[in-house]
Amino acid sequence: MFLKKPKSLHYEERPAGKVPYIILLHYTGMPTLEEAKERLTDPKSKVSAHYLVGDIGMVYDLVPENKRAWHAGVAYWKRESDINSVSIGIEIVNPGHEFGYRAFPDEQMYAVSCLCQEIQSRHEIRYVLGHSDVAPERKTDPGELFNWEYLSRKGVGVWPFVTEEDREKAQVIARSDFEAKKLFDLFGYNPMAAHMDVITAFQRHYHPEIFKQYNPERPGEACEETIARLVALLRINENDPQNI
Repeated sequence: MFLKKPKSLHYEERPAGKVPYIILLHYTGMPTLEEAKERLTDPKSKVSAHYLVGDIGMVYDLVPENKRAWHAGVAYWKRESDINSVSIGIEIVNPGHEFGYRAFPDEQMYAVSCLCQEIQSRHEIRYVLGHSDVAPERKTDPGELFNWEYLSRKGVGVWPFVTEEDREKAQVIARSDFEAKKLFDLFGYNPMAAHMDVITAFQRHYHPEIFKQYNPERPGEACEETIARLVALLRINENDPQNI
């Protein structure tokens, strides 16, 4: 599944005591695979990721997993602000919102799922996140067309399966932006980020239907369904030691 070359030159040692526990998924946001590959291996770009996944599922192995790649930028998750040091970055070829955002082909999603499964077999991965989750005010990738639910069925990341009890709680919480924000903060989002941007990032990952045309709800609004999914995820993650 892997093409071993070209290798990226842009990486460094992880700081002492830092090990990867996050898989961070991106889209390349460039028109073609070749342009993305050139940027990720250009000595002048100072951008890198551990892996690059092409349109038809070919995986390019760019940076050793034990090294710190440069893909997250200014980011935050669960009180950690040096996301590069605790993550493995995967760039997924897609033109992105700027160059003609499109759905991710089945072959590509399958390759991403296999790659993540392999990474999980080598590391104690706690979170599988999108770039927009850790940088909601400035990033939108991999976006609302990325099939997170499919990944969860492959054992990669989590997906919110909402119960009636979750919905009942959400009806109350959705009436208060203050109460909703406390839950988004608890889940892991940056408490200093704009609340609307956090909600939109969450919806891109866990409530993508809200982006469909003619949907009566709008991205960035904490509707009851969005809050119900957040409540469901917190219930799943209630034993996470970082919630304490």
